[in-house]
Amino acid sequence: MTSHRMKKIAWLAAGALAGGALTLSVQAFAGKDPTPTALPLNELRTFAEVFGRIKQDYVDPVDDKKLITEAIKGMLSGLDPHSDYMDADAFKELREGTQGEFGGLGIEIGAEDGLVKVVSPIEDTPAQKAGIKSGDLIIKIDDTPVRGLSLNDAVKRMRGKPGTKVTLTIARKNETKPLVFTLNRAIIKTKSVKFKLLEPGYGYVRITQFQEHTTENLAEAVASMTKQNKQPLKGLVLDLRDDPGGLLTSAVGVSAAFLPKDALVVYTEGRTADAKMKLTASPQNYGRPGMPDPLSVLPQETHKVPLVVLVNGGSASASEIVAGALQDHKRAVLVGTQTFGKGSVQSILPLGSAGGIKLTTARYFTPSGRSIQAKGIVPDVVVEDATVTAADQALRVREVDLENHLANPNGDEAPAKAAKPAKPPVATPLKQDAPKPQDDKDASPDNPREPNPKQDYQLSQGLNILKVQQILIKQGN
Repeated sequence: MTSHRMKKIAWLAAGALAGGALTLSVQAFAGKDPTPTALPLNELRTFAEVFGRIKQDYVDPVDDKKLITEAIKGMLSGLDPHSDYMDADAFKELREGTQGEFGGLGIEIGAEDGLVKVVSPIEDTPAQKAGIKSGDLIIKIDDTPVRGLSLNDAVKRMRGKPGTKVTLTIARKNETKPLVFTLNRAIIKTKSVKFKLLEPGYGYVRITQFQEHTTENLAEAVASMTKQNKQPLKGLVLDLRDDPGGLLTSAVGVSAAFLPKDALVVYTEGRTADAKMKLTASPQNYGRPGMPDPLSVLPQETHKVPLVVLVNGGSASASEIVAGALQDHKRAVLVGTQTFGKGSVQSILPLGSAGGIKLTTARYFTPSGRSIQAKGIVPDVVVEDATVTAADQALRVREVDLENHLANPNGDEAPAKAAKPAKPPVATPLKQDAPKPQDDKDASPDNPREPNPKQDYQLSQGLNILKVQQILIKQGN
């Protein structure tokens, strides 16, 4: 350990969250003394000259702090879509988000062509209830145009005191005029883990985000369903659709719930020694210091229960770590559509000014050595979502579509939307006509993700796969 020890916080979400749960880890790594490098004097002279010209000739006086802050933001945002600068307030909000409770609208956002794009609205939030959709472009927040704002600035403007109003002007594909939504800010409490016994013997767990208590909540959910079932489960569906990611430690913990002890879950590679990690299914890699193993209440048979994992284009980062680990170890059948493709790790580096920077410091790899950066994970069984139209698919943004995205180290990228789509290297996708709404609460727009195989074709196919596995198990006996 050196006197320059620095706390780094692994960040694995697909985009910024407007009032979303900004999750971070609590791992600390020893930092290395920075290697002395020659300063680029010519470029620094140019910077000083531009700074002086602005101070002297700009139409209005400009504060020195504003100029330096904007220069730092530009330096980071030009690296990749996920590196960014956070002032003291933004850094504080990031830390507060670890508990899954926050104030705002409930929108996960990303940047596109200088605008703010909705990756997905968070369930049961003002944004979702108002009708904000994935793919919407936010062009104005109240009276402030969004073009030119950083993601952090946009998040700041959308957050505020619960009960206050904010107006979003939205551009939506196939709409001739901008749409205007007035929303009431609220305290958003996300449920990281939702679960239900679909039918006797078959459980369902959905993870909305990987938060601080996700691992223990997953264990409690499986234990509760096992108790309700009065005997071990015959099969389990793990739903990671539209899960943007979160804590690296929680991703390892969820994987550990289904893998043998000490099995490799993920490894990372970066330029510094502390960016190179191998994380296994061991309590020291997913538990909190001084606390008991969060998987201690998990029924032992969970490590062998037949498992289906549902994924789609909104499954990103930490979700992809779990999916990739379970797929590589042949522990689960992945069902759905290709994932988002965010294979990088961001570290939160505190600065002396009480703010911090979110800096991409490593790429992560699945146990078999795959990088999913700008590619994603291809499911074992491709099942299209029958409720998603071609127009909706066109609006779906993925890592490969983001400007300045990191290259895949293996040269294995998915085609961007401008390119001709490649055929997935799997069997012909399963698809059916969109289901007709049923006259029950599961068909209500307020419950878009209430698990119901009659309404959810991907879920129904996952459940069918589990039942086929049970038949094969019985025949093998």
